[in-house]
Amino acid sequence: MKSGKPFYSLAVFATAFAMCVVVLGAWTRLADAGLGCPDWPGCYGFLSVPDTAEEIAQAEAAFPDAPFEADKAWPEVIHRYFASTLGLIIIFINIIAWKHRRDPEQPLKLPLFLLVLVIAQGLFGMWTVTLKLWPQVVTTHLLGGFTTLSLLWLLVLRLNNRPWQQPNIPVRQWVRLRPLAMTAMILLICQITLGGWTSSNYAALACPDLPTCQGRWLPPMDFASGFDVAQEIGPNYLGGQMDGEARVAIHMAHRIGAILVTFFMAFLIAKLYLNSGGRELLRLTHILLGLLILQIGLGISNIVFSLPLWVAVAHNAGGALLLLTLVTLNYRLRKVSAF
Repeated sequence: MKSGKPFYSLAVFATAFAMCVVVLGAWTRLADAGLGCPDWPGCYGFLSVPDTAEEIAQAEAAFPDAPFEADKAWPEVIHRYFASTLGLIIIFINIIAWKHRRDPEQPLKLPLFLLVLVIAQGLFGMWTVTLKLWPQVVTTHLLGGFTTLSLLWLLVLRLNNRPWQQPNIPVRQWVRLRPLAMTAMILLICQITLGGWTSSNYAALACPDLPTCQGRWLPPMDFASGFDVAQEIGPNYLGGQMDGEARVAIHMAHRIGAILVTFFMAFLIAKLYLNSGGRELLRLTHILLGLLILQIGLGISNIVFSLPLWVAVAHNAGGALLLLTLVTLNYRLRKVSAF
């Protein structure tokens, strides 16, 4: 039996490539390079980063309100080219899927949805620049990237011909795990959303200490302003527009969310260990536990070491890997057959 159906290998490559795009997006955002190129789709009117004295002079003359900074322009351009390449890969996946459309086992709707999603991601990438890092757009763009990555991985799971080892436990025990796994994934998505909102509003360092915040267990917080999704469009949001109490509210919401997700994940992992009846399920549980511990450590390190860039980017990547693990778990739980 082949390892996968047509375009399985391409779907695996696309998933790995999408992971790179997600990491590059986090790097661009956390390096404050989201407006490294003030225009779209070019960069200061060029296809790449201006590098000669003449090109830089032209760039600064064309955009006098956006002084040229090569160290911020390069992350933005690299991210754009990687994202565009991912779009081309997904187009190619759709061409192959259409070619094999008569095969009843070949997914067709999922690649088509991915194509629509990646087009929407391109639009949100444009709006990220033209609306000057409006937090609603930045957060939605982040979620779109995680969704694209997750659906590509789901496509890989569906295209894989290799049957997995089902656990030798009663089906009713297996079925009881399904709502727990789905709830864990929903909670994680909510936490990722909170993380995106925290980052896009520059609230990651609003609480520089642990376990307190600014030396208090309950610092002044303004949740109404912190979670005002109707804030106006127009200002330049680089650096954020909210006051201190609003940012503290966002940060504390993300912390509380992390605690809730950790406890629920720990409960799910315990249930998985108790009901483990096969090597593959046990391996998946080990991966989930390891990623959870790593993610907690990275989150704490972000605060203790004042948001080092590589730690913050790794924290984003850890969230993506946790999400892919839960997508795998939920897929496996729903594919088990009675025995």
